[in-house]
Amino acid sequence: MSDSIYNKKQFSPEEISAFSSTMKIGLIATVNDQGLPHLTLISSIMASDEKTLVWGQFTEGLSKAFIRNNPKSGFLIMGMDKHLWRGSASFTHNATSGREYDIYNNQPMFRYNAYFGVHTVYYMDLIAHTGEQVLPMNKIIFAAVQTLFARSMGKHMGEQNILNSWTQGFINQLDGLKFLSYIRDDGYPIIIPVIQAQCLDPETLIFSTSVYRSELEAIPVGKTVALFGMSLSMEDVLMRGIYQGNRRIAGSKCGVVGINWVYNAMPPVPQQIYPPIGIETVTDF
Repeated sequence: MSDSIYNKKQFSPEEISAFSSTMKIGLIATVNDQGLPHLTLISSIMASDEKTLVWGQFTEGLSKAFIRNNPKSGFLIMGMDKHLWRGSASFTHNATSGREYDIYNNQPMFRYNAYFGVHTVYYMDLIAHTGEQVLPMNKIIFAAVQTLFARSMGKHMGEQNILNSWTQGFINQLDGLKFLSYIRDDGYPIIIPVIQAQCLDPETLIFSTSVYRSELEAIPVGKTVALFGMSLSMEDVLMRGIYQGNRRIAGSKCGVVGINWVYNAMPPVPQQIYPPIGIETVTDF
């Protein structure tokens, strides 16, 4: 990755130790079969050495198939102290036994669970990362207030009811976490926090660009982006849409995304919500 903030080529012993905590947020950005970004919550991600990331699979999901077909990926790791790391990595192989497999299945979450455990470990070679950063909460709060004012004063842009009332309310919660991903020219998806993002209308998301400004303003207009919203109670939703660039809304410079795809990533039935999937009659038994 050529971006100057991604200038670390290995993890320090202190970073490897920090990633080993089970109390953290981990995100993996992958590229789907259509070449579009996809974001998945994978809190099991950790570093097995200074140049290798691993994560354990205990449920099925789209990201596992995507990363096997296209190894280029992005990652974000954030601890409960709001210290975070972002970077890119390349999937190399998976395993159903070995050192990391044993480490995962000896953790309390899996060791004492009678219903599931980690059955596959995925390995990724580190390409580059940002080093330790601190989530700039003061700037994020200011950006959230700007976005809230822009949402209350801005005119609706969309004409379709893509985001239902639950999703809009969920995204508009000021204490939720939101992240954006897009695929750079080198083919690697990157992840940017957009905690300030809110729904302008049932088709449009906006976010003040006053925080992470240079990264957000570098997103090409017309680029497909993925947006992942989550709460600490483990509710989440994944959306995709077209980045429409930066606009002045109620005096604030905001990034604008026109949403065209929504996916429920939560159990018990992860599935596409929009466009709606039609019910087909079973004719072959």
